[in-house]
Amino acid sequence: MKLKGLKAILSFPMLALASAAIAPTAQAADLVRLGNLKFAHYGAVAYMKEIAPKCNLKIEERVFAKGLDIVPAIIAGEIDVSASALEAAISGRASGVPVYLVGGFAKGGVRIVGRPDLNIHSIADLKGKKVGVTRGGPQEILLFTELAKNKLTWSDKPGKDVQIMYMGYPDLNQALLAKEIDAMSQSEPYATQAMHKKYGAEIMKPYDTPLGEPVRALVMTEKMYKEKRDVAARFMQCFVMATRQFIADPKLAEKYVRESMFKNQVTSDDYQDAMNNASFTESITTEHVQQTTDYMMKYNIGRMATPPAAKDWVKLDLLEAAQKSVSSK
Repeated sequence: MKLKGLKAILSFPMLALASAAIAPTAQAADLVRLGNLKFAHYGAVAYMKEIAPKCNLKIEERVFAKGLDIVPAIIAGEIDVSASALEAAISGRASGVPVYLVGGFAKGGVRIVGRPDLNIHSIADLKGKKVGVTRGGPQEILLFTELAKNKLTWSDKPGKDVQIMYMGYPDLNQALLAKEIDAMSQSEPYATQAMHKKYGAEIMKPYDTPLGEPVRALVMTEKMYKEKRDVAARFMQCFVMATRQFIADPKLAEKYVRESMFKNQVTSDDYQDAMNNASFTESITTEHVQQTTDYMMKYNIGRMATPPAAKDWVKLDLLEAAQKSVSSK
């Protein structure tokens, strides 16, 4: 009996080691590479990386200057999911970028602002003026739709009713401040900052056309959508969780956007006024995507030879499953 007991004691460490060797290790978090932009209403998307571990994900965020800049990174295989203007997503798909539109994350966020000294009170007052805008976003298509509604012509060359000046988002504010342009169609919070610093005055929020409020697009590579379904599903669950958390807790949303995204360069008033002109959302419709595509063709935005049909690349099944999953928890 003593010998058997000794053998049992001696063999216990070996059994423990063997058990440890065959025991399953904790699964490493799956990496998702996210392309994003630096705007107030992109905050919930940025916040995803903070709560990603809850979905067993590691989200690496890369911030781009504008939506069109993300396209080459997707083509190069450096980005799995991107948040951008719907127009940039449509242009990318039209040029053959293998992506699906899987959700919408923000509405609104555009304002047309003019120089206070010029007393521009309406779109009609823009006749004979230079108007700045960033190419490829909702600011461009909404500006053109408003100009057309007011029967004004435009070009980036002199000779039309309105001369369009293309430049980056921060550059627009500098150009308006320096009086190099007379007005701008700008995203938030940059439009609000120009107004708060008194070198910009609101002309309008350009939502009174058939396009209504623009919806920003969440786009996923076809490779991730088709080959990493579990990772894609958990990413969309994380997206829904982050969005609902921001909607439910506006103070958290403001703190994160102001401190983490803008490093306190945006004041509380800037943020509040910017988000009075924008809202977080989870959804987008195939109809809105198709209508935006049609208007892009009408005004030659994106210079698309063959516009993508929304029904062929809008895939909302993962979003709908994520919404049900998060709601049930």
